[in-house]
Amino acid sequence: MTELPINPESPWLAPLAGWSDLPFRLLCRERGAAVCCTEMVSAKGLVYGGRNTEELLATRQDDAPLVVQVFGSEASFMEQAVRMLRERGFGWFDVNMGCSVPKVNKTGSGSALLRTPELALEVAEAVIRAAGHGRAGFKLRLGWDRPAPGQRPICHELARRLADLGAGWITLHPRYARQGFSGVADRSALAEMAENLPLPLIASGDLFSAEDGIRVLRECGVSAVMYARGAMADPGIFARHRALQAGHALPSPDREELAALIRRHAELARELAPRTALLKMRTFVPRYLKSLDGARNLRRRLIQCTEWTELDDIINAIASGEPA
Repeated sequence: MTELPINPESPWLAPLAGWSDLPFRLLCRERGAAVCCTEMVSAKGLVYGGRNTEELLATRQDDAPLVVQVFGSEASFMEQAVRMLRERGFGWFDVNMGCSVPKVNKTGSGSALLRTPELALEVAEAVIRAAGHGRAGFKLRLGWDRPAPGQRPICHELARRLADLGAGWITLHPRYARQGFSGVADRSALAEMAENLPLPLIASGDLFSAEDGIRVLRECGVSAVMYARGAMADPGIFARHRALQAGHALPSPDREELAALIRRHAELARELAPRTALLKMRTFVPRYLKSLDGARNLRRRLIQCTEWTELDDIINAIASGEPA
């Protein structure tokens, strides 16, 4: 089985609900992502044969190494789900203990597990039992909410106990669940955990550029970084990360390179997810255009796009610099 690189030279693509599907993962891999994570998969949905679960697990040989992110709050279902995934050939797993979306939290899953550390550890023990020692990581936030004065965030004690159980790595998004994505990620918490954790630590949160990722590696001493919103805006972030880590910089993409990226994404989407491909492109492409002159008009055209020929016209306009 492919080994899992966790080092400064190997940037990860985060598990992104509605985003990190197979076409997007392959696009990111072509641009330097060393490891990709699936969208989050419900343990109960997998056990009960949920309609959408198979789409979330779609993969192929060049989509490796791949980490499947699972979520749930019942140890028995989590263990059964991971065993089912192992039987299907998946070898690496991430347990979502950081998602702050209400519909996930109301089931006791995601970051809600940070409110019940003993249940979180029960879930973790079950997953590690099914996955094998060192084959499951855990994505955490600092805690559910800020602790009382004089107390440390729960993530530090929880990470230590997860290490004792046989976790392979920890990913930390250094915000509290109640914050959502507001405020600023607390990088001092990353540095503290990196210094004391006997496992690889992957940093997440507020990594909008490759420069952000390199800065966190150097200032916090983490093992690797995981790009989420930065990759959603620019899949080339992985190539730029690798270049910076090697001591040189890549220029920002010009219009032709941006158009080529969109064409390649569209090609992958049409091949691998034809049913939703055009709708997905209408969702993805506006983020790629954020810093482009005339982006507002291009985004308006994208939202109204109903045919592939219209998307082709928009891509040609991007490449040529023609008025939107």
